[in-house]
Amino acid sequence: MFRGLTWDHPRGRHALEAAEAAGGPIAWQAQPLEGFESAPIGELCARYDLVVLDHPHLGEALALGCLRPLDEVFDASELAAIADRAIGPSMASYVMQGRPWALPLDAATQVMARRADHLATPPRTWDEVAAISRETGKVALSLAGPHAFLSFLSVVQSIRRDLDLRDGDRWIDTDTATRALTLLGELAQRSPASVSSLNPIGILERMSSREQDVILCPLIYGYVNYAAPSRPVPLAFSDAPRMTADGLPSSILGGTGIAISTRCTVDDALRAHLLWLMSPEAQRGFIPDHDGQPGTSEAWLDPRVNALTGNFFADTAATLQAASIRPRHDGFIAFQGAASALLREGFAAGTDTGLLSVRLEDLFRASHKASTEVTA
Repeated sequence: MFRGLTWDHPRGRHALEAAEAAGGPIAWQAQPLEGFESAPIGELCARYDLVVLDHPHLGEALALGCLRPLDEVFDASELAAIADRAIGPSMASYVMQGRPWALPLDAATQVMARRADHLATPPRTWDEVAAISRETGKVALSLAGPHAFLSFLSVVQSIRRDLDLRDGDRWIDTDTATRALTLLGELAQRSPASVSSLNPIGILERMSSREQDVILCPLIYGYVNYAAPSRPVPLAFSDAPRMTADGLPSSILGGTGIAISTRCTVDDALRAHLLWLMSPEAQRGFIPDHDGQPGTSEAWLDPRVNALTGNFFADTAATLQAASIRPRHDGFIAFQGAASALLREGFAAGTDTGLLSVRLEDLFRASHKASTEVTA
């Protein structure tokens, strides 16, 4: 058996564990969400044959040489077919230095979550979100862990759709950064304290309980599990906010991919199993039937899959299609944690947005281990 590591949530492990129980060649273990977001990828690849990871880990992984490029494992036609079926930039997020490094098993991005019993219709723009925040005091931001910075990046991309940050070779102009910080800072001041330390899973758990303190989270990584009719209060999910009513919903891509470590010797059984996980059969059936969140357009738009999930997939597919890829350079993982801590402290203290912008840029430039010259 091959050793695999995934993350400890029904969305991250149930389908993979069910595949193992059905005779699959991978024995899966799970780590907490925080480990998934920040654990050193080199250490994980030294212990596991397959690692479920997020695309920002690629820069560190490639610097360490701990992943096997997938074009050594699969035919070009097989990889092309997977890329064609992947939703939004899910497959593209795992391509770096011209080579693919993970299969887009699971797709996700920041979307809007709300209590439909309090808000029958979702707001469309950031101005409408701010108005609900002022009126109710029950609009929460996801700020714990790396999510303060990821929320900032999402608003930045909403302001500047042309800004491509994926290679970590450029930063954000001051006007855009201060505008995004001002918007988020005002919302953060009114965000309920009850969720300030919670990760996205914790916020969604609270919102879908019978608590009444949060009725809207405008940017949070979507989890289909909290739209399920079995929840005490099923949540309604919709597209992320726009800067203008006719703009695109902007968010920062999440999701997970299956990567193969260099310690792994791939055989025919493993290769066939990985291709099956990405097949229409598994993506439209097995994975969503076992609490998973598939990575293909066909699954996200499938009527049967949506009927089981309160239309979660179809109602957020446009945001996923338009999602942006975050920086992936070596050093980014530590940077996003430090940047998020800076933003949380700055929002709480009411720090001048211009000063916050400068400090973020300083952190970003310091995160580059090999190069100090980054173009704006």
